[in-house]
Order: sequence, then structure tokens, then C-alpha cells
Amino acid sequence: MRDGFPPNWVRTLALLLICAAYLQGGLVKLFDFGGAVGEMQHFGIAPAAPAAALVVALELVAPAMIVLGFWRWLAALALGAFTLGATFMANRYWDAPPEARFMLMNAFYEHLGLCGAFLLIAWDDLRQRRRAAAS
Repeated sequence: MRDGFPPNWVRTLALLLICAAYLQGGLVKLFDFGGAVGEMQHFGIAPAAPAAALVVALELVAPAMIVLGFWRWLAALALGAFTLGATFMANRYWDAPPEARFMLMNAFYEHLGLCGAFLLIAWDDLRQRRRAAAS
């Protein structure tokens, strides 16, 4: 930001923290691609191998774009949309047995919070771009 608040390193750290789960997930899937394919199959996604490859690419490339500021708004919207879809697929607490409901409900709403963070990142980046273009 132009006024120096927050300092650039704090902003970069915040963006990195928001993206941390995606970087971790992408690396785990990359180094255990068979497990990533199995996860796609578990959720009924076919063809599983290409879908897993796309998820790995998204989880590694989009966070890098966000942290580095390269088309940040687009990467944030992509991760937000991905997170929203995955949340409704994987955290269906309303269909879960009672013993699993609490954990799935927490995960569901935590992921909705991440979607909100990505929307704010996209909005802020687009707003900054408009300001820079008007200057």
C-alpha cells in the first residue's frame, strides 16, 4: 500500500499465511500423486489423474501468483472458487453421521472464511490497479 501501512513484509506474510494450506496441499499431492488421484476417485471426480494434476497446479501456482502480485486478483478468485466447490464437496456436515458432524461443520465454515479472504484479496488488488491506472 502506498501509505506504508501495513509494511510490505507484513502484507507478504499475511498473503503467505492465507495461502499456506494450498502450498502444503499442493506439495503433498505432488510428492504423492497416487494419493492425489485416490482423493479424486474418493470424491467421484473423473478422470482422476488429470483432475489431480490440475489441482496440484492450482494449489502451487495460484498462491505464488498471490504472494508475488502477478494477476493477484485472478489467482485469488480461482482459489476462492476452488475452495468453495471443494468445501461443498468434502465438508457436507449436514449429511454426516452425528460423530463426524462437528468437525465437518467447523471445517466447512473455516473454508468459507478462506473464500471471504480471497474475495478481499481480489477486491483490494483490483482497487489498487484502478488507482494506479488513474494516477
